[in-house]
Amino acid sequence: MTSKTTFLGLGAMGTALATAALDAGRPTVVWNRNPHRVELLAGRGATVADTVEKAVADSTTVVVCLLDHRSVHEVLDPVTAGLSGRTVINLTTGTPEQSRELAGWAAEHGVTYLDGAIMAVPQMIGGPGSAIFYSGSTSAFTHHRQLLDLWGESTYFGPDAGMASLHDMAMLVGMYTMIAGFVHGAAMVGSAGVSATEFVERQAPFLAAMTEQLAAFAATVDAGDYAGEGGQSLKFTETALAALIRASLDQGVGVEVLRPVHDLVTRQIAAGFGDQDTARIFEELRSGR
Repeated sequence: MTSKTTFLGLGAMGTALATAALDAGRPTVVWNRNPHRVELLAGRGATVADTVEKAVADSTTVVVCLLDHRSVHEVLDPVTAGLSGRTVINLTTGTPEQSRELAGWAAEHGVTYLDGAIMAVPQMIGGPGSAIFYSGSTSAFTHHRQLLDLWGESTYFGPDAGMASLHDMAMLVGMYTMIAGFVHGAAMVGSAGVSATEFVERQAPFLAAMTEQLAAFAATVDAGDYAGEGGQSLKFTETALAALIRASLDQGVGVEVLRPVHDLVTRQIAAGFGDQDTARIFEELRSGR
């Protein structure tokens, strides 16, 4: 018989995770700070616990999906003794160092710890395109793989508990800067009466095509050879960015998105690297300027 799994936190994502477990016929215990959120899952067969202590008492596996790192400690610290010998799968968004701190905390109290970073929105859980990164206890990842795979494609990054979060954070940087770039472009054409809906019909396929260039950037960065031919030089990029800034200002659009990139490129040129590949900005970013 499948052992019970406890879910702590029933926001949109926590509810989606617990629902997938229930749909697979897994015995499920749920707890949430606001009791009204448990009603739907109770109707689907979940056991509702009115305290965290009761929620973890009968389960060997505890899935945590809360607001932030502080919330995790607020919920788990009072029941530390009750978690000894159990596995905690933490799917709360946090930084790599926060994940490592929790792994250390878990080890001190005899808790097996697996950290996870969800690369999906709640509506995607259990469906195509849903993916979750994991790091931490190897045995926990292996033993609970059947549960983990209910939610999406599971990828394990090793025993360093911070690695799943690190990959998550790095990928989100690309997402948020892409969104900011799209909104900036929409503001530019919007100044001429073009709707964002019309603009995205052209921008989306263009950005998709440009992602094909990322592999070449990655190869250049890994080789550390920025003098090779075929790439776009920092001088060329500076000229393009300067034109984009000028055009934005002419349209009455702020340049808060573009200015930092332009400044980064101009510093590289001032340091004597103007003829090298634009990918060389990696070196300054890595240095933690």
